[in-house]
Amino acid sequence: MRSQDRATARRQLDKRLGQVPSADVFARPPRGWIKAIREALGMTTKQLAQRLGVVQSRIVAIEKAEVSGSITLDSLERAAHALDCRLVYTLVPRRPLESLVEERAESLAKKRMETTGHSMKLEAQSVDAGDERAQLKALTDKIIAQGGSAIWEDS
Repeated sequence: MRSQDRATARRQLDKRLGQVPSADVFARPPRGWIKAIREALGMTTKQLAQRLGVVQSRIVAIEKAEVSGSITLDSLERAAHALDCRLVYTLVPRRPLESLVEERAESLAKKRMETTGHSMKLEAQSVDAGDERAQLKALTDKIIAQGGSAIWEDS
């Protein structure tokens, strides 16, 4: 994917994900969504098992797996269908994607500038703060424009 396309994708995802209600709204109930909805409907584990075509003990195992976080998406999808629900699956970034990329690019730019800045100071060629900020901004923008996965390399 080209850098420009990647930036457009980030903006579009940020816009879509900005419409998602607070993650707290979707926080899993302490005993899990499956059990909470099943009980709210007045459905027994045996009845849900019949709807899923499994034995009752499998429903207990599915509910425990949801609480422990080891349930598969397939099992969640099938349970949701049996409860006449939709499974909504999304990753919601804590901050806008565009901000994550900008922060990472700036961090890389600072590292690169530190190396150069150290050499220049040793040679008594330091740059004033205003010029340094402008250079940081220009280098950050360049890193973002180049795009690619290299921005996420830790070395």
